[in-house]
Amino acid sequence: MHTVTATAANVSDVTETHNLLHGQEERVFADAGYIGADKREEIQEKVATGALGNIQWSIAEKRNKIKAILHTELRDAAKKVEFAKSQIRAKVEHPFHVIKNLFKHRKVRYRGLQKNLHQLYSLFALANLVLAKKALMEEYG
Repeated sequence: MHTVTATAANVSDVTETHNLLHGQEERVFADAGYIGADKREEIQEKVATGALGNIQWSIAEKRNKIKAILHTELRDAAKKVEFAKSQIRAKVEHPFHVIKNLFKHRKVRYRGLQKNLHQLYSLFALANLVLAKKALMEEYG
């Protein structure tokens, strides 16, 4: 995890996409909430200025769109593609599992975005350590 942001609850995820990209990405995998992220003005500006390279976007399709495919073989192929995308996204979601289930952080506890952001910084730093524990133990025994 390299970037953490905190916004109000009424701010959609797709509006924060440009803040989450650092410029060295080659591929971006996202859920259906990020449909159209590659076409947003902020992303296009970063690409035009050279701050972002040529990114290949793999954004999940909405379920209804896949269910609407009438041809069974095409629908099955689309499901396999979406399953492959979701497997890659699941690896990125693991730190959220650690924070929610191991650290029991399930709801906001403080008033103010800054306080919550600082708590998230701490939790994600600890989650990175938990996820790297095995490798660290092997290296430093």
